[in-house]
Amino acid sequence: MTTEEKLQHFLEFCMEDARSRSAKMLDEYTAALEQTFSEHQEDAKRRARQQVASESEQIEREINKRLSLEQIGTKREFGKKQDELKEKLFQELQEMVNHFRNTPQYTELIEKEIREAKELAGKEFITIYIDPADEEKIRSLSLPESADIRVSEYSFMGGTRAVIPNRHILIDNSFQTKLAEAKRDFRFNIKDLMGGTEND
Repeated sequence: MTTEEKLQHFLEFCMEDARSRSAKMLDEYTAALEQTFSEHQEDAKRRARQQVASESEQIEREINKRLSLEQIGTKREFGKKQDELKEKLFQELQEMVNHFRNTPQYTELIEKEIREAKELAGKEFITIYIDPADEEKIRSLSLPESADIRVSEYSFMGGTRAVIPNRHILIDNSFQTKLAEAKRDFRFNIKDLMGGTEND
C-alpha cells in the first residue's frame, strides 16, 4: 500500500469516525432537546392548569361577591317594600278603627272593658280612663256603680285604660297600645306574598 493510499485510508477512517461521533452527538443533543422540550411542555401545561384554576377561583369569588351584593340589595328592597306595605296596611287598619269608634259596638266594647276592669279590681279602688274623643259617650254608657271614670288628658285612640293603685296594676285596653303591639309583632308570610299556599 502506497503512502498516498495509506493517507487516503486514514482520511476515510477519520472522516467515518468523525461522522459516527457527530451522528452520536447529534442524536444525544436531539434527545436532550426533546427531553427539555417535553419537560418544558409539561411545565407549561402545569402552569396553565394552575393559572386556569387560580382564575376560576378568582372568577368564582367575584361571582359569589356579586351574588352576595345582589342578594343584600334584593333583601333590602324586599324589606323596604314590606315596610311600605305594612305602613299602608296599618293606615287602613287605623281608618277602620276610627270608623268602628262611631258604631254602637264600640260603646258596648267600652262598657265590657269597664265591667271586666271592675271585676278584676274587686273591692280595690280603681280609676278607669277613656279617650278624650269619647267624652260624650260617658252619658250613654251603662256603668257599674262606684266606677271612677275619668277622661284621659292624652288621646290613646280609643278603648280604655285602668289603674288599680294598691296592686300596681295597669290595664291597657287602648287601641293605641293594641295597634302598636300588632304592628310590632306583624310579619308577612312569604308564601302569601308569592301567591302560594302553606302546602306548596
